[in-house]
Amino acid sequence: MEQKWTEKKEDGYRLLQNENGPELGISEGSRVKILVVDGYAFKDLAGAGELLPYEDWRLSYEKRAKDLAERLEIEDIAGLMLYSAHQLIPAKGKLAETFGGTYEGKRYEESGAKPWELTDQQKEFVQKDKVRHVLIMGLESTEVAVRWNNNLQALAENTGFGIPVNNSSDPRHSAGSTAEYMGVTGEPISKWANGIGLSASFDPELVKAFGEAGSAEYRALGITTALSPQIDLATEPRWMRFADTFGEHTQMTIDMTKAYCDGFQTTEGTADGWGKDSVNTMVKHFPGGGPCEGGRDAHYAYGKYAVYPGENFAEHLRPFTEGAFSLGGKTKKASAVMPYYTISYERDQKYGENVGNSFNKYLIQDLLREELGYDGVVCTDWGITHDTGKTEEEFAGKCWGVEHLTEAERHLKALEAGVDQFGGNNDVKPVMEAYGMACEKYGKEATDARFRRSAYRLLLNIFRTGLFENPYLNLKSSLSIVGCETFKEKGFESQLRSVTMVKNREHVLPLKKGIKVYIPKRHIRSYLNFMSMPTGDQTVTPMAKQAAASYFHITEDPREADAALCFIESPISVGYDPKDREDGGNGYVPVVLQYRPYEAKTAREISIAGGDPLEASKDRGYKGKWNTAANEEDLDLILNMRKEMGEKPVIAIVTLKNPMVMAEFEPYTDAILVEYGVTPAAVLDVLTGAFDPEGLLPIQIPKDMETVEQQKEDVAFDMECYEDSEGHTYDFGYGMNFGGVIRDERTKKYVK
Repeated sequence: MEQKWTEKKEDGYRLLQNENGPELGISEGSRVKILVVDGYAFKDLAGAGELLPYEDWRLSYEKRAKDLAERLEIEDIAGLMLYSAHQLIPAKGKLAETFGGTYEGKRYEESGAKPWELTDQQKEFVQKDKVRHVLIMGLESTEVAVRWNNNLQALAENTGFGIPVNNSSDPRHSAGSTAEYMGVTGEPISKWANGIGLSASFDPELVKAFGEAGSAEYRALGITTALSPQIDLATEPRWMRFADTFGEHTQMTIDMTKAYCDGFQTTEGTADGWGKDSVNTMVKHFPGGGPCEGGRDAHYAYGKYAVYPGENFAEHLRPFTEGAFSLGGKTKKASAVMPYYTISYERDQKYGENVGNSFNKYLIQDLLREELGYDGVVCTDWGITHDTGKTEEEFAGKCWGVEHLTEAERHLKALEAGVDQFGGNNDVKPVMEAYGMACEKYGKEATDARFRRSAYRLLLNIFRTGLFENPYLNLKSSLSIVGCETFKEKGFESQLRSVTMVKNREHVLPLKKGIKVYIPKRHIRSYLNFMSMPTGDQTVTPMAKQAAASYFHITEDPREADAALCFIESPISVGYDPKDREDGGNGYVPVVLQYRPYEAKTAREISIAGGDPLEASKDRGYKGKWNTAANEEDLDLILNMRKEMGEKPVIAIVTLKNPMVMAEFEPYTDAILVEYGVTPAAVLDVLTGAFDPEGLLPIQIPKDMETVEQQKEDVAFDMECYEDSEGHTYDFGYGMNFGGVIRDERTKKYVK
């Protein structure tokens, strides 16, 4: 029979091209042989010497996934259920002390290893624990990503059934310091506005363009699952993850969700939208992580509860039901869902349990699976089966509501709730222990069937993205895609379009290029960072100062300056204070959105939710307590500049991570630009008129902290908004260009 495929040698792998069929990638020296059927080439991944249905690329993804799910041993399925902890590639520097990774027992710096070599731990969890889902955090460069991916896929190909690895990433395209793990993103990926910044454009088509560019770059780096988008309704203004959402407007969030998922998941020209250009999206966090009590986040024991004082639970489901599960594109639904850490307090209508969402059978099995009809992968958030820390603020395991169970029992409870996969766990032992418990409780036949259902869902997402055919990357191709000029230009445009001008007294902006400007330093007091470690006091030179030298003459004497540019940040605070606990209090303090010390005079008398093994009281209230922003001196910076500059312009450029009380500083400024995490060049282009601002507030700016305390965590747009000295109200949809207040089709389409 005529041979219907050709072969060529690539760097470290062979590439077989079938006529009118897919390319097959096979590593050099692989145990995998080529089967020729009807003149076409197929991989003998199982080593059976005959073409098995899962190896037959002519069959549907569903048939192939079903066939392989039935063939796997339970140990293989348990490995599929694991999702690795964060991986640094290479595992070097200070972060490696936290996230780990050795090379033949040595630290990277001492090992002599190449940066793309696999760590001891990666080799072990692929071969021994049979992990096939890996979370990438740090990447040194595109070349390192390509070579590491090819090494990892070669190892997987030569192990077990030859199941390829489905690599994933948290969002890594954000331009500013708010981006998750931005500090270790070394590859030259294009930089875009973040979630709330994209929403400031009020344009879902911009989000679709991001999805298309982002998926191309992800695939060129070997990433086939995006742990995004974050589609929580941001109805609680104090929440630390506010900036990564699409905001609190339900329809806008729905539209942005559809655009994002369609952009990432769609391969053009295929019957069902899936293929070699597709990236799975994992929407988060079901059933909505936004309404955390008092703004405290569930990464920590002190923030474990989501509350619904407005009885608005159903509204938080709409971005999932009308967005992620009702896509306009051919892929139809987001391929995976991640529940949040939170205990959705008293939302369990069937079993009455107050446990973390991934342990809650009502929320996952009854609501998500049965009532809403979602049959994709459900993956827990990272570390929910691990033990908690010794104090409320410690960054450790997040097994909220099931702290008393063993690690294996937590795995079993999550499986009983309906989840398929465990984020942040490389170790197969507790899953196998949970399997044994399930067999005793439900019988082996029922337990095996339950495990194979999850295996089918997990395998389907790997088949759909074409990894079984070719998981290998061509370095030249990847280098031409990641950070290419087209994507960088589109990303920069998204940054420009996100910048929101809220004040421009007497048309002080745009500034003339070449004038003298003064850019003061900032001072930030120590606070507990994301890892709940004290930052220490910091004196910060704004990132924009160096870039501004290309636009202005920078002077170190404000008396010489024609204008002062004050780069500040929304107030930084944490809603838990270990010192308060040590002094005999309950540890809870207000999360503040103003700079000056704040006393919570109008807060709740007693918290809605509470109860924790580490606490004697169930009351998490903080009425009458004080807190102060760590960056309080951002306010002093503006007040001092007003005195120094006299009648000359004082311009505030605010990096907005949360809604904030602007009443403290607005009267002392001539102009205010709001940015949500962009590069300095984007701000400077707007300041100098190279780009007429068009961003609109995707949030409300509160009148004061009292209105923040009075709003309900689960209800959108329930704050009284600030009116500035120019008579403008800083409400949702407000923004200015150099001609005045913006009123266009966008402001008509999206209204409160």
